[in-house]
Amino acid sequence: MSPQMKTTRSGKQRPARYRSVQWPMVMVLALVWWVLWGSYSAFSLLGGVAVAVMVSLVFPLPPLRMRVRVHPWALLVLLGRFLWDVFRASLQVAWLTLFPPKPLTSALVEVKLATDSDFVLTIVAELLSLVPGTVVVEAHRGSHTLFLHAIDVTDEAGMERVRRDALEQEARVHRAFRASDEQDLEEAVS
Repeated sequence: MSPQMKTTRSGKQRPARYRSVQWPMVMVLALVWWVLWGSYSAFSLLGGVAVAVMVSLVFPLPPLRMRVRVHPWALLVLLGRFLWDVFRASLQVAWLTLFPPKPLTSALVEVKLATDSDFVLTIVAELLSLVPGTVVVEAHRGSHTLFLHAIDVTDEAGMERVRRDALEQEARVHRAFRASDEQDLEEAVS
């Protein structure tokens, strides 16, 4: 998301200043402060709000403009499949740890995502990194490409399996958090 440009009196272009305090972000930061502090009192919550306002003033972020609609059934499918992937991958990593093959191979797999949403890119990257055995080592925002490091990949078919799993995860994320004006991703993944 590139900043909006503003023309100064001298005619130079510079990024427009963002509104410094965004109250939804302040509330999230205050709740994180409250949980990390471990004292669930009104005083510690007010302290968290004060720290969050100060952080927002010192480090202003651009506003997050998203028109995302959560689809409950698709979200349940996404979470269920994610938990299944974590369980299955944990067993595979445990097996590889106990009985490693002689040449334990891994691969760096390039996955070009079908959507151009930064939100989907971020969620997909986080979900893929939380599954044992794969980690996102690089994400290109401009081309919406993820580079995954995956263990126990021995050939091109294994790389294609990792790529297919990532694209299926992207489709599930897209179905769970689709904006109302977006079309379905099914054709892009196929």
